Amino acid sequence: MAKVVYEKSRGLTDVPLTYCPGCSHGIVHKLIAESLVELDVLDKSIAVAPVGCSVLAYEFFNCDGIQAAHGRAPAVACGIKRTNPDKIVFTYQGDGDLASIGTAEIIHAAHRGDNFTVIFINNAIYGMTGGQMAPTTLIGQKTSTSPYGRKEESAGRPLLVSEMMAQIPNAAYIERVSVHDIAHLNKAKKAVKKAFQTQIDNKGFSMVEVLATCPIGWNLPPVEATQWVVENLMPYYPLGVYKDVGGAQ
Repeated sequence: MAKVVYEKSRGLTDVPLTYCPGCSHGIVHKLIAESLVELDVLDKSIAVAPVGCSVLAYEFFNCDGIQAAHGRAPAVACGIKRTNPDKIVFTYQGDGDLASIGTAEIIHAAHRGDNFTVIFINNAIYGMTGGQMAPTTLIGQKTSTSPYGRKEESAGRPLLVSEMMAQIPNAAYIERVSVHDIAHLNKAKKAVKKAFQTQIDNKGFSMVEVLATCPIGWNLPPVEATQWVVENLMPYYPLGVYKDVGGAQ
């Protein structure tokens, strides 16, 4: 009898992922799915998908899901959670969706202390729409709309979302992680579980920011894209817990 070495989480469906090779979305989906199963809340979870690369996320998670208009996932999640307080509700959003058109929604959800969880993917670029400059694009980083590199004098500095959200009194748990290697992937898994546990314990708004790769948008091979996270994203976006009303992990 063959020994099972690895088994796909039942938190994911059998629908093939639509992400580019080397993209971090699939890894983060796996962490979310495993966390929901391990916390025994998969069957009562509801995912809110954004507009962007993960627009079809509701097809990939083996739980109920809905797709929101661009940037409005937190508003939709708020409505779902308030009418279904026994459900575990989470949004899955990219930096264009959350940090640009959806800035008002995410800030006010935290200010209200809405008891749902946000998984925020920061790959410093607009992926699906053609590799344009995002609010999180680094100074000097070249994109399709900043071919000579982002300039601070015209575009300002990249938005530090976790630092900003941590200043909101009713935000309960905010952490920034990365999935560029196994050690950091394991830490990211703990952060995702902690965020969901924060919601289960009715402590309020929780968010995990994930530094992610976009090999196509960055015009880099997947392995080099992973190294780019370490050498470029992490110095500007330091990893760590920025807010935890429940104490240290």
